[in-house]
Amino acid sequence: MITKIMQNAINEQINAELWSAYLYLSMSMDAESKAFKGLANWFFVQWLEEQDHARILQNYMNACGAKVILHPIDKVENEWDNPLDMFKETLRHEKEVTEMINELVRLAINAGDFATLSRLQWFVDEQIEEEENARDLVDDYSRAGKDFGTLIELDSRLAKREYAKAAPLK
Repeated sequence: MITKIMQNAINEQINAELWSAYLYLSMSMDAESKAFKGLANWFFVQWLEEQDHARILQNYMNACGAKVILHPIDKVENEWDNPLDMFKETLRHEKEVTEMINELVRLAINAGDFATLSRLQWFVDEQIEEEENARDLVDDYSRAGKDFGTLIELDSRLAKREYAKAAPLK
């Protein structure tokens, strides 16, 4: 049985995942408005993935007979100076999400809630990937600087990213 404290914490995480989705959609729209079609695609796929993350937790709560409670989504930024700033913000944000997931794991361990701990392991692994991807893109854009050819190449590479439904939803 999932404790009330764990239910509340997971509800907070669901809302945080939806806020993350909203942030990445905003980044996608900003990139699109600046003709960075590959960058817009990368963030659009990220938007879809964050919705998956929320849905995984929603499904888990429903399976446990716990009520999902949604809150209003707080405002997000709407404009960034350049792609590097976007990925720096992405990395900072993903580190914050990692800490939130780690706190959920701590709560589950302290409560002896092994079912929740099992579900959260996917998120622990996912956050390693999320941070690595963001860090790699910060590095790529840092190295590119203002080299137009390299920036075009990076945008083309990001245009190839495809959405794949998160494993727990398959």
